[in-house]
Amino acid sequence: MTERGQRKRLVGTVVSNAMNKTVVVLVERLTQHPTYKKYVRKRAKYMAHDPGNICQVGDRVGIVECRPMSKRKRWRVAGIVEKSQAV
Repeated sequence: MTERGQRKRLVGTVVSNAMNKTVVVLVERLTQHPTYKKYVRKRAKYMAHDPGNICQVGDRVGIVECRPMSKRKRWRVAGIVEKSQAV
């Protein structure tokens, strides 16, 4: 039996939770420029499935790759790493 590969895991900050069962997660990472060797900050937004609507704006969350759930949603929230301090 063939084994499926490991699913990608990312950690980011929730920037929007206006949709039902969906959050938008901003993931920042540092990459080195191939020619100039300077570290450049790259940002990407991912829509992630949040079935319990538990994530709030500002939370640090882990997301994991999953099957396509809608046109733009291919990630799901694996867990909250750190709750936001804003109340």
